[in-house]
Amino acid sequence: MHFLDAWLGLGPSHLLRSALPAGFVALAVLVPGRQAARLAALGVAVGLPFLPELAVPGWVTAGWILLWLAVAWQAGLSSSRPARRGARLGGLESGAIGLGLGLALLVLVGVGVARLDLEGEVTRRVSAGVLLAVLGLVHLMLRRHAVRAVTAFAAMGLGLQLLDGAVRAAVVGRTAPVVLPLLVTALAGVLVLRVGRVRAEVAGSSWVGDAHDLHD
Repeated sequence: MHFLDAWLGLGPSHLLRSALPAGFVALAVLVPGRQAARLAALGVAVGLPFLPELAVPGWVTAGWILLWLAVAWQAGLSSSRPARRGARLGGLESGAIGLGLGLALLVLVGVGVARLDLEGEVTRRVSAGVLLAVLGLVHLMLRRHAVRAVTAFAAMGLGLQLLDGAVRAAVVGRTAPVVLPLLVTALAGVLVLRVGRVRAEVAGSSWVGDAHDLHD
């Protein structure tokens, strides 16, 4: 199968470098807490210079590293107060549904990518980009923390950057500036952090489960 050959044909070191960013984002998805979020963001930042599928100019890679370092700084800050026990228990059901939907989406899109007749390098970029984007969506549904949601948006933006690289490799002609995914992700991150901080100031908590504390 062409899709599997594109990945299984890599050497162990290449495969490890390609898997590191997604692996650290998965850590932020599966392990709760600000320490896990900070460790995951730092891991992505460290792994980006060695990510073969990124294939962008060095200054764009540096921009992504700075962005993920900023994510590590913000995601690792303590909340104004912990989530209420009832809110966390209530989030188990929505989290389970979100995880199931995310896995289903990953399988469906993965099957679609596997059916495409693309070169090995392009296949790896597309599949890695889709994986990061889906992990970002699952993070939003599972973790339910307004400030740490910046990790999810950064993951989706990095996935978009990989998909943009796949488009550039497959399309002949003029394309959008290579830095555009980074700029859009940075803007989204600033807006997400602003929303999270305002929520913490008004409701006393950045947890989505405490939304009932907000009143007009």
